Amino acid sequence: MSSLITGLDHVQIEAPAGCEAAARAFFGTFLGLRELQKPAPLQARGGVWFALPDGRQLHVGVTPDFVPREKGHPGLRCADLAAFQVHCAAHGVTCRVDAEAGVARVFLQDPFGNRLEVVQGGHASVPHI
Repeated sequence: MSSLITGLDHVQIEAPAGCEAAARAFFGTFLGLRELQKPAPLQARGGVWFALPDGRQLHVGVTPDFVPREKGHPGLRCADLAAFQVHCAAHGVTCRVDAEAGVARVFLQDPFGNRLEVVQGGHASVPHI
């Protein structure tokens, strides 16, 4: 049977009301992601959308009674993890190095306390038999 799913379109993370300026500073300025215009019917809900270089999107959505996600997280890719770590240090962003999954990666938090992973290259895709 062929897959009904053709790919990943976007990832949404949650944030508190009034998050837009901090989201733009972190995801836009610090991570260098281009902001996207949200569809008009969704603009009143707040939040911000960003484009990832591979055509996918990262959405920051406002949620009532926000609680940061400490386990579930988006995994972002970079070409040079050492350069990313230097970038984090230069901007006062703490990141934790981890290679437990067999790839070079770091974990950090967005301004709202959500966990983010940045991996060099990507995780191997090995089908389960």
